Amino acid sequence: MDPAQFGPAIKQICEEKGISEDAVIETIEAAMASAYRKDYGGADWKVKADFDIKTGKTKFFRVFDVTSEVENEENQISIKDANKKKTDKKTKKSVKSKKAAKTKKYKEGDQILEPLEEPEDYGRIAAQTAKQVVIQRIREAERDVIYEEFKKKEGEVINGVVQQMEGRNAIIDLGRANGVLFPAEQIPQEKYYVGQRLKVYIVAVEKTSKAPLISLSRAHEGLIKRLFELEVPEINAKSVEIKGIAREAGRRTKMAVCAHQEGVDPVGSCVGQRGTRVQAVLAEIGDEKIDIIEWEKDPEKYIEAALSPAKIVKVKLNKSKKTARVSVSEEQLSLAIGKEGQNVRLASKLTGFEIDVEKAESAKGETKKDGAAKVTRKDKDQKADKGGKEAKETKKPVKKPAKKSSKKTSKKEKSIENK
Repeated sequence: MDPAQFGPAIKQICEEKGISEDAVIETIEAAMASAYRKDYGGADWKVKADFDIKTGKTKFFRVFDVTSEVENEENQISIKDANKKKTDKKTKKSVKSKKAAKTKKYKEGDQILEPLEEPEDYGRIAAQTAKQVVIQRIREAERDVIYEEFKKKEGEVINGVVQQMEGRNAIIDLGRANGVLFPAEQIPQEKYYVGQRLKVYIVAVEKTSKAPLISLSRAHEGLIKRLFELEVPEINAKSVEIKGIAREAGRRTKMAVCAHQEGVDPVGSCVGQRGTRVQAVLAEIGDEKIDIIEWEKDPEKYIEAALSPAKIVKVKLNKSKKTARVSVSEEQLSLAIGKEGQNVRLASKLTGFEIDVEKAESAKGETKKDGAAKVTRKDKDQKADKGGKEAKETKKPVKKPAKKSSKKTSKKEKSIENK
């Protein structure tokens, strides 16, 4: 290739791969150094190439590490020998004059660069080696760029297209890279097909020996939060804040919001006029119910709101153990617990309290028994006083009625009575 064409070719690679010009130049220098060592140097040589993008020419230097103990003479030099050598402008620390060069002192860890003759041509093996190095280094640079790009997007929602299905795993095309939607991060009963457009939440980005592993999710709570941020301008304006989300993907979500600006209805802002905003979110996640409640600073009121639409009679908290006992009427009991305990489970997750639901009648019954016990003690004392007075009154003498004569009397007794 004509050296003048190197500049435009490098710029084209940078634009296509999205990598910096410095990274490409470093790659070329590494490839040229590898080719030079292959054809003109030794196996243990350390060769440095200095590539000029304007002229397309390369200068080569042999590198020696300055050390106190020399183990390999091919790439190491002692401090004593290093100080005897004359240095030039291509050393690690530039020398401005010959006088300064003579007085220069090397220490362990410095490097000496000795100029090498520029080769006229390379052999086939060296050229092939250089080509492989360039391809490998550019791929590595491209992977690093992609990794850094998506690492910054962790916790964000991005548009993707289903590229293929590998078993239960869905491979999502994100543009410059592919992400994986694992079964645990999928919405239950949601089916995917090739070409389907989805909004996905980026959970994590990890480096691997090949391309970066981008883990995606459709079941994460963060997906709901980001979708509401896209649909509700008040959240971006920070007049409304999402304080907490509890979600069971594909079934139900509870979200607590609060307002930081007077006169703003946080729940109404998220719902939108005639439910347009919440409907836009539901359109992205399918058949899933979303309960939006207003966040309360008071834990008791917050728990009452979290258990909506059930009406709560009483909440008893144990803040040290983070538990709450909630009393509801018999009619509201099933509504407070929810289907398979879903309502109370989500409320517990949202508030951070372990919630136990009980009937309000049982709680009232206990209070009645306690009150009745107190009343009976007073009654016993009063009855005892009354009983004493009655006992004293009954001790007064009372005339006993005369005994009636028996019905059977003799004839003689009758005659005497008649006389």
